This record gives sequence, structure tokens and C-alpha cells, in this order.
Amino acid sequence: MEVPLLVDDFLRRSVQLYPTKTAVVDNDLRFTYAELQARVNRFSHALLALGVAPDDRVCILSPNSHFFLESFFATSQIGAVLVPLNYRLVAADHEYILNHAGVSVVLVDHEYTDVVDGIRDNLTTVEHFIVARDGSDTLLGLTPDGWQDWETLIASEPTSAPPAVARDENDLVSINYTSGTTARPKGVMLTHRNCTINAYSLIAHLRVSHDDVELWTLPMFHCNGWGGVYAITGMGGTHVVLRAVDGADIFRLIEHEKVTFACMAPTVLRTILDYPDRAAHTFRSKPRFIVAGAPPPAAFIDRLENELGWEFIEIYGLTETAPLLTVNHTDFNTEKQDYARRSRAGVPAIGVDLVVLDDDDQPVPQDNTTVGEVCARSNVVFKGYWEQPEETAKAIRDGYFHTGDLAVWDEVGSIHIVDRKKDVIISGGENISSPDIEDVLYRHPAVLECAVIGVPHEKWGETPKALVVQRDGVNADEAAIIAFCRDNLAHFKCPTSVEFRDELPRTATGKLQKFKLREPYWSSERRVG
Repeated sequence: MEVPLLVDDFLRRSVQLYPTKTAVVDNDLRFTYAELQARVNRFSHALLALGVAPDDRVCILSPNSHFFLESFFATSQIGAVLVPLNYRLVAADHEYILNHAGVSVVLVDHEYTDVVDGIRDNLTTVEHFIVARDGSDTLLGLTPDGWQDWETLIASEPTSAPPAVARDENDLVSINYTSGTTARPKGVMLTHRNCTINAYSLIAHLRVSHDDVELWTLPMFHCNGWGGVYAITGMGGTHVVLRAVDGADIFRLIEHEKVTFACMAPTVLRTILDYPDRAAHTFRSKPRFIVAGAPPPAAFIDRLENELGWEFIEIYGLTETAPLLTVNHTDFNTEKQDYARRSRAGVPAIGVDLVVLDDDDQPVPQDNTTVGEVCARSNVVFKGYWEQPEETAKAIRDGYFHTGDLAVWDEVGSIHIVDRKKDVIISGGENISSPDIEDVLYRHPAVLECAVIGVPHEKWGETPKALVVQRDGVNADEAAIIAFCRDNLAHFKCPTSVEFRDELPRTATGKLQKFKLREPYWSSERRVG
């Protein structure tokens, strides 16, 4: 018997088994699994009434919220494709993504309606604009001009399941846009099969269970919340929504909701470790903190486990792999106190065939020294880039997805990321394309040549640094260069420092040697883990 793997089954199971269990906590709101399903069904009916059909793209622009969770299941069960947007991008990025994906409906948090209104006239396919908000504005009916209110839209819709639509496990669940290494974002197509297998892997490797209470420190737009949307739901756990990262809110929720599980970038871990009033809280749970992105300093793991008594787990993956590829456990020749090794990417997850290849696509030796590109073959690897077959062909070849990340691996197959073949900086868990920043820098009249690299940063893991050769007779200081970038880029993408050089290192053929620029900033001690 073959039954398609569909992400709706995760919610269906918990509604059937745990209808009265708390599914979502969002500020003062609490929804049981039965209530969550009812809201999902109502929204599905509302989308159908607006004319949304299978394969239509529906976008959501929002911080973490119960609306965001509902959008995942409400779109998938009617065969629509969700396009989660990074709310930290600038309006021009949103405009490109909405038009490139051919979005017909946009779901927008009330704080971001002005952003969308600013680009509304340039959106070629959007037909409906829906605002998501809780509280007094909804009760008073104060809906912005040109917007439909989410709650009003679903109020009269039935709570019954929408009409069944024919779907296959290889149909799309979402298109997640990532900046990659090109001037334009790429739309990563994730299927029901990708997301379902990834959720199973998370359940197995991160020990997700019915008793788990997940604190959403990770943005839900990040590769569908790293799969936690489905894994926690499928096991009947509880989602505790955190709208914005704040140390006091994190500790309050861990204490009051008995949080057991959270996924995050290293910068959030730093926020937790540096929170000054943690002694005022009494904890009745022992959370597992799952970290990915730039590996955290070994001292962070030491402090988390020995000062707070909580557990650290490092994972590695990409948007293109739904995302889990590896997990680091202490049972692979890694002692519990060997924090430097524990911050490495780790060993392949179940169902992942991982290799580290040289420039001739041959495996490098597992000597913990020789560097190669991390390549993966798995059911979690994406279907391709939306409307970009050439980019898909570059990324998936000879049966493997080429990640663009460079690593060494050891005798047990544990990998350690040491550099990036792609020119991407990971700052606070966000992928930042160096060419994107360089394109902006070259528009400044004082910039003759430039290169952007990632340099270590205590809080963010790494941040962009601009190395600039100025034009003769035209001068600009560091503050002016950074201000120019902030006027033309999302602020999280902007350089945090600028260094002026007489020249930049190049090969005999003129190719920029960024590894020479990076090397002084990344000591051997810093690169471990």
C-alpha cells in the first residue's frame, strides 16, 4: 500500500488523539488542538471563497504568531502553496518575491501593512490583501483601507473540513526564498515529502514527544520553522509563540509554560546566557536548545549546560534540505565536556547520504584535515528553485545536492564546516549574500573596488565587513559607507565595519582572493566548532 506523505496528517493525528490538549499559546490566547483545527478549516474555506485554487501561491509576512501556524495547515489542506516572507527584508525584496512567485493572496501582520501598501501598485498578481491582528482593533472593526480582516473573513465560515483535493506527496507545500549568492533571491520549492521526512527526522534525533513545549524563538518563516511546525504538532506538543526575541519574555515563558524545547540561532543563545535576572526565575523544566547557523563558541555550551543545567544540541542544514542534514550527539567519539567538538555540524541524520567532495567530485579523506564541499542525497532535498531551472541544475548534479559549504570530516563521518564555497555570511541565523552588499557598495561614488567578508562577532556569530578601495579624489569615511548601505539594504545585511585598503588581493587572472581577506580575522581557535 502506498499512501502519500502529506503534512496535514500531523495536525489530523493530534486532533484525533488530543483534541482538548493545548496546542498553541500566543500571549493571552490559548487554543486546543480541536480549536486550532477549527480555525484552520475556517481559514481554508475563506481562501476557497476568495478563489484560491490548488497550486496558487499565498504569501505570509509576519513575525511569529498563531496566524502564521494556521497559515501552514490552511493552505496545504486545499493544495495551495505558502510563500513565507522574511519580515526583515526591505520592501524592494518583498516586491520581487511576490511578483516572482506569482502570489495571489498576501497575509500580513498588522505592523507590516504599510510596507505592503508602499509597493502595492507594483504587485502584478496579488488580488487580495488580508491583515492579521488580535485585540481591540479587530473588535472595533478598524481595518486599514484596502485590507480584509482575517478574523472577520473567517467568522462566518464553517469549522468542518474543506472539500478534499487530489494531492501527491511531491506537490509543493511552500516556496521559501533565500538570498543565496546571486543578486536576486531564489525560491526553494519544498514538497510534502520533503517536509514530512524532515519532521520524522526531527522527532527521532531531537527526541520530540507529546510532553514537549516548544518556545518559538526561531522565526517561523525560516524553512518552515526548521520543521518544528510539523514535528511538534504531529506529536501533540504545545507551541508557545514568541513574537520577538527578548530575554525577559524568554525566561518568563520558560518558567510559566514549562518549556522543554527551543530552536535558535547562536545570537538568541547569547541573549539567553546574558540575561541578567535569570536568578529571579524558578524552572520546573530542563529545556533542550537546538542551535544552527554559525557554530557558537564552545564557552556558550559550557555556560548553558553548567550554569543553567539545560541541554545543547547542534544541527546543520539548509533551506534547500528542509533543513536537517546532520546532528551532533555525544555518542560519536565526542565527550560531553568536549564543547568545541560538540559545536560542530555532526553526523548525517537518518536517511541522509552525506559526502565531502573535492573539486573533481571525489570524496576527500576522512582525516579531519582535508577540505571539501558538503554534498547530500536525501528525501529532504528540495524539488528545485522556482522558475530557475539553470540554478537547480547547478545545485543538483550527479545525484547530489551541492551545498556550497566547505568542511572536513573525521573517521566517524562527523563534519565540521570551515568555510563557504558560496559567498554567504550567516549573521544571527540570517543568510546574507556578499554580492548583494557589494552591488550596493559599487553604487557609492567613492568606491572603486570592494569586497565583503564575514568576520567574527561575539553576539551575531559573524557580521559583514566591507573592504574598500576608494577612487582617487573622492573620499568617504566608515560612517558614510555604512549609512549608504542602510539606505539601500535591509539593515541586517549591512556591514558593521568598513576598512579602507590600497588594493585587494587577486589571482593572476584577476579573481578576488577572499580567503586571504578572511584569514586574519578567523584564528584557528575561532574556527574550531
